Amino acid sequence: MSYIALIIFSVTYIGIIFTRLPKINIDRPSAAFFGAVAMVLFGVLSFEEAINAIDFNTITLLLGMMIVITALEMDGFFNLIAQKTIKYSRHQSRLLSIIVFATGISSAFLVNDTVVLLFTPIIIYICRSSKLNPIPFIIAEILAANIGSTMTITGNPQNMLIGINSGIDYGRFLLHLLPISILGMFLTIWLVKIFFSADFKKNEKVMCTAMELNYKLSSMKYSVPIFLGVVIFFFLGKLISLNIPIIALTGASLMIIFSKNKPSIIIKRIDWVLLLFFACLFIVVHGFEKSGYMNFFLNQDYSQIGLGSISILHGISLIFSQIVSNVPYTVLILPLMKNLNSEVLWLSLASASTLAGNATIIGAMANLIVIESAEKLHVKITFFTFFKIGLSITLLTLILSVGIIYLQYILGLLGS
Repeated sequence: MSYIALIIFSVTYIGIIFTRLPKINIDRPSAAFFGAVAMVLFGVLSFEEAINAIDFNTITLLLGMMIVITALEMDGFFNLIAQKTIKYSRHQSRLLSIIVFATGISSAFLVNDTVVLLFTPIIIYICRSSKLNPIPFIIAEILAANIGSTMTITGNPQNMLIGINSGIDYGRFLLHLLPISILGMFLTIWLVKIFFSADFKKNEKVMCTAMELNYKLSSMKYSVPIFLGVVIFFFLGKLISLNIPIIALTGASLMIIFSKNKPSIIIKRIDWVLLLFFACLFIVVHGFEKSGYMNFFLNQDYSQIGLGSISILHGISLIFSQIVSNVPYTVLILPLMKNLNSEVLWLSLASASTLAGNATIIGAMANLIVIESAEKLHVKITFFTFFKIGLSITLLTLILSVGIIYLQYILGLLGS
């Protein structure tokens, strides 16, 4: 039976790998769905085992955040952010800085995939109105979204997985990874100006004032305070004995009740396919784990936590995030991480798996979202154009991540 699990697992992850390649018409959720059904159909897992394999804490956290973000989007909250970006962008260097920090900080609390989906057309409009080359700014947006999302549990799906399974407090998670994200954003600005020095020679003025961005202040008087309340309660969760998924779902329910938009419309706009993908991936990995193929890794002695183990985890994350993407990689490595139960390695995984997504166009879902959105607006970013700066920022931020996490560890600020 174990060889059947290996075949199903291999076919599923091959399907996921090919969906990382542009112009390949294979769907990641369908690959995972096939694998999950096959694990039950061929007797690797019983139906009950398959259901129990699903991490509903992560699923419900993601669902809650999707509802909160959708309500904010429909009220025009992201348009308001974009309008402020335009208002304070006097010249292209300032525009670059504002894009990087607005994207990075928004991604930390609003999930990076959603942020880039909404910001990309606005950034392209600003650049075209000001007769600026949009490519440096779009690439900066991608890099900043991944780097900024590193700092919180709610920044991206893989961090949600890590935050739920590690039990690390929301505030503690942010405290330890914040320096990496902030310094990474400064590095992004510096590298973009180096790689696109010809575009920043004259530091052209931003001449964009005519863009109409719709938002409803009357609706936002409910949605924004609810969102801020959710974030505050994330920090207070342990003190009031509420876990992060419950807080997110509470915020989502309040958004639906008080939103000026019809609840059915908000619910229809949820990415149910992504939730299905997550659920199926949990089942596939559990079937693979049950068959004993991970026992060799799970039974090793990992008691020596230090610079070597932190560096190795960063290196593995860099490689596998390019092959299968950071979310499937994180799900795959979860059994090992639970066995280790090391705070320093949990945070290393969160940082490394997210930062590694910047190396190539196919390194993270946010990258593909931006590339595809830009291409629809006739802005084409080639693989090599992105790879030159993407790999550079990835290597620098990974080195930065190893150094900061190890420093915190030897100073006794992180548990082993």
